[in-house]
Amino acid sequence: MGKALIIGCGGVASVTIHKCCQNSDVFEEIMIASRTKSKCDALKAKLDGGKTLISTAQVDADNVAELVSLIESFRPDVVINLALPYQDLTIMDACLLTKTHYIDTANYEPTDTAKFEYSWQWAYRERFEKAGITALLGSGFDPGVTGVFSAYALKHYFDEIHEIDILDANAGDHGYPFATNFNPEINIREVTAKGSYWENGEWVETEPMEIKREYNFAEIGPKDMYLLHHEELESLALNIPGIKRIRFFMTFGQSYLTHLKCLENVGMTSIEPIEFEGHKIVPLQFLKAVLPDPASLGPRTVGKTNIGCIFKGIKDGVPKTYYVYNVCDHQECYREVGSQAISYTTGVPAMIGAMLVMNGTWRKPGVYNVEEFDPDPFMDALNQWGLPWKEDFAPTLVK
Repeated sequence: MGKALIIGCGGVASVTIHKCCQNSDVFEEIMIASRTKSKCDALKAKLDGGKTLISTAQVDADNVAELVSLIESFRPDVVINLALPYQDLTIMDACLLTKTHYIDTANYEPTDTAKFEYSWQWAYRERFEKAGITALLGSGFDPGVTGVFSAYALKHYFDEIHEIDILDANAGDHGYPFATNFNPEINIREVTAKGSYWENGEWVETEPMEIKREYNFAEIGPKDMYLLHHEELESLALNIPGIKRIRFFMTFGQSYLTHLKCLENVGMTSIEPIEFEGHKIVPLQFLKAVLPDPASLGPRTVGKTNIGCIFKGIKDGVPKTYYVYNVCDHQECYREVGSQAISYTTGVPAMIGAMLVMNGTWRKPGVYNVEEFDPDPFMDALNQWGLPWKEDFAPTLVK
């Protein structure tokens, strides 16, 4: 069917690339581009020989001119941005200049402020509309599948959704005293930031990890989970009519929290540059360099993830609850694509979103979040491509 340029070559990108190659009827040709071309070449060597043609390139995703040159030479149908969130805007600029469809999995963050929100990318709406191209934002799991779950629930089970609780549980054990399951810099910025939730038309801010609940997850068991700010709260508050409250919870083990607090107390989670032996360094970036690479966790991580949404609302005047979720096994993911489940649950939806844009199912000019499209084709594709979902029509609610 067409060509995709995939920018980035970390754990999530590796999963997306594997899945594109499995879906060769759609992804006839892909190019893997990253700052470190050797990583791209290693993945190409691993996957070469199938129906999907693979090429590689070096690119600085902070450099619009380099990105434009690469896009113009390869001429892809879509660009799948799996680089750092700091690079979203330069890649969107390059897509605008070349009139190429754009897909990402995480919203833009400025490097100097631990703040992530959609306003910077939503500001591109009119320009993408005038260019006649689609930007699909947040096509990972959370954000991503959680938005699709919300649109699916509204379409099939509710007249109005009043409350959404997004629950993200990881019961995986990698055996390290402390490691993060995705990019350490992004992960630690996210969990050390103030929490927030949407209620009655406004944001309620909380201290980091201030609100704790316990929930008994299917196939995992009871886990402590903590309220965080997460970007899909922002888009769902706009796109789900009648919504009164949205919250996001993520599970953390006590060892992780203890190590994180110690690192925070000694300044290692700071994003403020400091002087060290005549050089400016950012403590969090240094910490990232000494922590285990999340892409290396696959062979040693055991256990499962459970990510989903609990909904409360009204159908035909009657109160209704509904829970839809996915359970993913770390070792099954590793056996299939060489990555743990955190990368898998983000990388598979990135491929699905790109596929739906490429084949025209989810294509219209402008900038959109996933819940603004028909959820059914995406839900069908989740079952087909490795993330089957389950339903509970009488779930235990979160207090």
